[in-house]
Amino acid sequence: MMRNTEERRLTVAELLPACEELLAQGGRMSMAWGWFPGSAAREICYLAAPGPRRPFVLWRCGVTDETLPSLAVRAPALSWHEREISDLCGIPFSGHPKGHPLVLHAGAEPVTPPLNPAYPREVGMPFTRRRAHAPDVAGSDIQELPFGPVRADVTESAQFLFFYLGEHILHYLPRLFFKHRGMEKRFAGLTAELGVVLAERVSGVGSVAHALAYCQAVEAAGGCEVPPRARWLRVLMAELERLYNHLHYFGHLADTTTLKVGQAEGKLLEERVKQINAITGSRFLRNLLVPGGLRRDIHLYAGLATELGRLQKDVNAYLKQLAHTGSYLDRLITTGVLDREMALAQGATGPVARASGLDEDVRRDHAYAAYADMDMDVRVPLRTAGDANARAEVRAEEIEVSFALLLRLLVRLPAGEVRAACQPAASAEGLGWSESPRGALFYAVHFDEQGKLARVKIRSPSFSNWRVFQYTVRDSNMMDYAINEASFGLTIAGCDR
Repeated sequence: MMRNTEERRLTVAELLPACEELLAQGGRMSMAWGWFPGSAAREICYLAAPGPRRPFVLWRCGVTDETLPSLAVRAPALSWHEREISDLCGIPFSGHPKGHPLVLHAGAEPVTPPLNPAYPREVGMPFTRRRAHAPDVAGSDIQELPFGPVRADVTESAQFLFFYLGEHILHYLPRLFFKHRGMEKRFAGLTAELGVVLAERVSGVGSVAHALAYCQAVEAAGGCEVPPRARWLRVLMAELERLYNHLHYFGHLADTTTLKVGQAEGKLLEERVKQINAITGSRFLRNLLVPGGLRRDIHLYAGLATELGRLQKDVNAYLKQLAHTGSYLDRLITTGVLDREMALAQGATGPVARASGLDEDVRRDHAYAAYADMDMDVRVPLRTAGDANARAEVRAEEIEVSFALLLRLLVRLPAGEVRAACQPAASAEGLGWSESPRGALFYAVHFDEQGKLARVKIRSPSFSNWRVFQYTVRDSNMMDYAINEASFGLTIAGCDR
């Protein structure tokens, strides 16, 4: 039984009707994953979200040799999840609108599904050079540009296939997973405490969000009660992480619009937040979270609130300058429009979703850590334009919210212990989540009969938003592509896992 969810056992025939009923009632499908609970058994799990402040519902379905119906025909947000399950668990889906592999590149021939515990550890995956999938785009004047996977600067590895006419992009296909690290499989066999070290390194700029979602999943599985001071300090770390990520975002966005001074100032402000982060012992806020609370307390020096106040003043001045720079706004307004209907159907999350009018944030809708204790609702900024400018405006307001939460937290931070014992029992299961700077992040954990991790599923916001992003590129132009991509704030490591 997976704690933090309401659970339903469904047959294969019941899956599609259950999905249609959920969508008709205004719910969403959050993620899906497959795993091997026994030596030969396979199971597929779907996480359904009926709505804000309503419990998540886990659907479980045993899989034999039969083909499962694709739910992506009704819930497109599941498309990449089903393709990933096919690649890594060997579970086929009938009627999938885009059934070609996602994670396994063309020519990969695993000896058995990669997530099968029986996969031989010392055997490399056979690979035969083969042409990758590409759409059929006809026309003598149409140009094809495969950009990447090796790109300039220090950007992560990915290839983007453009079909364009002049500057007009007719079709766009992102090819990710060039450096897929098998992070979910690496959790298998680890203890609960050791697993958090791995979670912090799934995405370097989201260490707190990943560790927090993971720890809360383990704590749910073990029925652990985290001490109040630890819950509040977790919020402190999460909001500091949000601040430096959003400031990095504005520096990068300024760079894509050729504002080099704006880029430099954004990165400088990001650096100032990272220097504050050093109160935890790590500029990236690592090595502190652990199931049950924190490894140690955080010493908060007397002038921290004053320093945050000075930083907030400088950040506000910086964002005001950007918002009043004509050349910057001209490149953002109407660029990369994502309307509300598309954002909802395709599974957008975080600032990307909120810029398209989707009013959701798990800090408020499914409160965790101390977000429910602070006697202060998390204000959720919204826009409806759905363009690059709307995405920037949402993040600018989220920075205001983070400063407000941090300053209120410092005044009311409780004293006490920061860690409680937490060891889930054999075969325990739990779900955890956090609102990362990029959106909702989920961890589902399954323990084996020895109390070690058997399966860990991660649904990162970049996995969801990379899928959505492609729909804003088609029918746009080549000159705006870099700005559009920057406005989404994506990471490849978070997607590839």
